Amino acid sequence: MIELKNIYKTYHMGNVEVKALQGVSLKIAPGEFVAIMGPSGSGKSTLMHVLGLLDRPDSGEYYLGKKKINELLDEELSAIRNRLAGFVFQQFHLLPRMTALENAALPLIYAGKRHLKERARQKIEEVGLADRMSHRPNELSGGQQQRVAIARSLVNDPLIIFADEPTGNLDSKSQEEIISILKDLNQKGKTIIMVTHEKEVAAYARRVIRMLDGRIISDEKSGIPAKYSQENQTDKIIEVVLSKSERKAREIEFWDYLRQAAGAMVSHKMRSFLSILGILIGVAAVIAMLAVGQGAKESIESQLASLGSNLLLVRPGSSRMMGVALQAGTVTRFTFQDVSAIEKLSDEVKSVSPSVTGRGQLVYGNKNWNTQIEGVGVDYASIRASQPAVGRFISEDEVKMRDRVVLLGTTVARELFGDANPVGETIKINLLNFKVIGVLPEKGAGGFHDQDDTVLIPVTTAMYRVLGKEYIDSIYVEAKSPDSIDAAQEAITNLIIKQHHLAKDEEDSFQIRNMSDIKNALEATTKTMSLLLGSIAAISLLVGGIGIMNIMLVSVSERTREIGLRKAIGATNKDIMVQFLIEAVLMSFIGGICGVLLGSGISILITLFAGWTVRVSMFSVILATTFSLIVGIVFGLWPAQKASQLDPIEALRYE
Repeated sequence: MIELKNIYKTYHMGNVEVKALQGVSLKIAPGEFVAIMGPSGSGKSTLMHVLGLLDRPDSGEYYLGKKKINELLDEELSAIRNRLAGFVFQQFHLLPRMTALENAALPLIYAGKRHLKERARQKIEEVGLADRMSHRPNELSGGQQQRVAIARSLVNDPLIIFADEPTGNLDSKSQEEIISILKDLNQKGKTIIMVTHEKEVAAYARRVIRMLDGRIISDEKSGIPAKYSQENQTDKIIEVVLSKSERKAREIEFWDYLRQAAGAMVSHKMRSFLSILGILIGVAAVIAMLAVGQGAKESIESQLASLGSNLLLVRPGSSRMMGVALQAGTVTRFTFQDVSAIEKLSDEVKSVSPSVTGRGQLVYGNKNWNTQIEGVGVDYASIRASQPAVGRFISEDEVKMRDRVVLLGTTVARELFGDANPVGETIKINLLNFKVIGVLPEKGAGGFHDQDDTVLIPVTTAMYRVLGKEYIDSIYVEAKSPDSIDAAQEAITNLIIKQHHLAKDEEDSFQIRNMSDIKNALEATTKTMSLLLGSIAAISLLVGGIGIMNIMLVSVSERTREIGLRKAIGATNKDIMVQFLIEAVLMSFIGGICGVLLGSGISILITLFAGWTVRVSMFSVILATTFSLIVGIVFGLWPAQKASQLDPIEALRYE
């Protein structure tokens, strides 16, 4: 069944070489009960680790059945261990967060047989713990824990049981119970290989191998070995285990990894909470900061929309004389002829409205209010997005007839009329009676200027009846489309130069302001601010990721013996890596979801208490959640890889 030929194994402890095995050769037949004895440092444990496929020899040949083990990959050795070998350790190596039944069923996970949990229950009953299978290790005595370990070693029905000092931590009564179980297993055909330093324990074996300084010094047999009915079973099992179909059947389902990761998190609540907290704060900061940036962007867009679309503002400039800038309009003064000429540029211009401004005192009953008065044309409503919320806008006839009609801004309407509807009422503007025909839409404040603290009257009425102006202060021009703004600006420039016979040095005597440039500049500024806020928040998420990595590294150190046990019972490097990686990603995901909720809550509080416009977008939620998962993967990868590369023997010995 097992044959070793000239096996050597040397350990390096710093600069010191420890020759654990020196030319060891032996054969173990099916059904034998072998005890390996020797003083500390004799190499007996190393020999058992080599026999149990937990360690590789430096040289020599190892045959299990007819299969040469030296040539197999680590993944293949894990599969053979899971199916052919069962391990019983001196330290029990039970996972504290699992019940006796769950500990016994652990090898089934790596065999792809989790659904056969009834088999674990059966093995627990066979070792006499039917009434204790739902208890955790700290609720069991030493002997009971060792019996759980034996049940775990038997759950996959292995051919060989490797027992490393199985009675070393037990009292005499428990010792007898464990030895009795091992004898009974041997009688049923199991091959038992036991390491012990106690002669009374070794006496139960039918073959005793004594070692000294890495060599076998005696090999004594007594009695008749138990008869093993299936001599070729080892080769058949190995052939099946290494087949592609069996390898695929052993693949662990995602839900098993997830269940184990969740169990590890629950068993270390504070550590998991701190990891989740770091990601939670980072995600919440990203959500809140992006919400503030998005809210600011929408607020600016709303204010820009109130200016009108595709808007050009033509204003008189100022000429210079002897290096001194004179008053605006000292050279170029706009008239209605200019407005008519610009209207004729139909290829580039959609609509035009002249404008004059001044201030006036408004009186209604016993209330009065000083505000800005603006005289405008009929197209002003469409150009400046000023269709009345209540009532109507100024008509063409009212402009021609210089009628005394007025539209109130919401601030003025509130100051003079409160909550009452002002349409149809008469107010005084600079002692002249005006009929209120509408209320303008609310536009909000722009900087220190309240856009709703204004009234609109016909431009002719403003010029000739209220403000006493002969010239137009400015001309609003709406281009046909965003693409035609530049063409419209150039056409208007050429028109004004021609209309007013301006010389080359007088071309700065008027200005054409392109509102699209202002809009683009504000949008670019808002975008930069959002990116800046998001980047600052992302740094906190990065710090949370570093926290996860640190805590996962601590977790690897704390669970080193668990990793060694999992590898001993059949876990591959991939299984260990995926389990720890899913654990890191799971913590990041939980932190991400909680962070989204917290960030959304903070955004609402900012709106309620600070009065800022805040908007949580789906993009920011997806971005923050995705980034948190990436953080979990990136920062969980190194600890997971470190865990997967642990040597099972060193891991089991870790203190």
